[in-house]
Amino acid sequence: MNKESKRKVLILLALVLVAAMVGVVLTKPFSVHHETISETMRDAVLHEENRVWLFGTWAVDPSLVSGYVVTAALLVFAALIRIFAIPRFKYVPGKFQSLIELWVTTFDNLAKSNSPHRNKFLGAYIFGAGTYIFTGTMFELFGIQAITTDGYSISLPAPLADINGAICLGVLSYCIILSGGIAGNKLRGVGKTLKEFSLPVSMSFRLFGALVSGMLVTELVYYFFTLSFVLPVIVGILFTVLHALIQAYVLTMLTSVYYGEVSEVVVKKKKEKKNKADKELKAA
Repeated sequence: MNKESKRKVLILLALVLVAAMVGVVLTKPFSVHHETISETMRDAVLHEENRVWLFGTWAVDPSLVSGYVVTAALLVFAALIRIFAIPRFKYVPGKFQSLIELWVTTFDNLAKSNSPHRNKFLGAYIFGAGTYIFTGTMFELFGIQAITTDGYSISLPAPLADINGAICLGVLSYCIILSGGIAGNKLRGVGKTLKEFSLPVSMSFRLFGALVSGMLVTELVYYFFTLSFVLPVIVGILFTVLHALIQAYVLTMLTSVYYGEVSEVVVKKKKEKKNKADKELKAA
């Protein structure tokens, strides 16, 4: 970049900052908060207020609506890919085919590397869980609006920003791990899985804590009017993308690692060692 280009970039940045400051001054009188910052932060975690109507009948947490929207969107997208895209896949993949294959093989390889003896169902599950976490976290960037029961407009949050959603996914992952233990080692697999009794709690709260922390920081920036120009865009995108990638990787990695541990057959190894010892004694 030459000096002239650098100069133009600096001038552009200066104009953006000046426009932001002018916006703060001109729109400050119209800034109205219907709740304090403490109430905003508390509701972001506990979701006691700002509920929305579901089908015009039930007052529910907005994260539930987000969960329905994300699930429906993923199912429709998957159906469209299966009907229109997959039959047209070629031996030499195009850009879209390469992207789909990369997304699938990433989770498939993760399952195979951590559970080489039993991984078909595991690969399908962590693909679904990782896709849901990533898509659900990125969903809040769209800023889809909903009207609360009190008549205020809010943006729909990530589905897993609600502790109930995070607990459900953590417990489901633990049940998948338990099923691997039963399939691989029967009752012994159950015992190996139950030893990790704190696993669903740690996975649930790790997922919830990471997602809600980004939301809290964004809410804090938005609440103070002087910070609500330009900066929220940077903060919101940064926290959302990082949490989407990190949490999708962490939960799928933990699930595949523990699934591989509890589903690994250990009885055969003991028999092989015993047979080897018997042969050595006979040879001696």
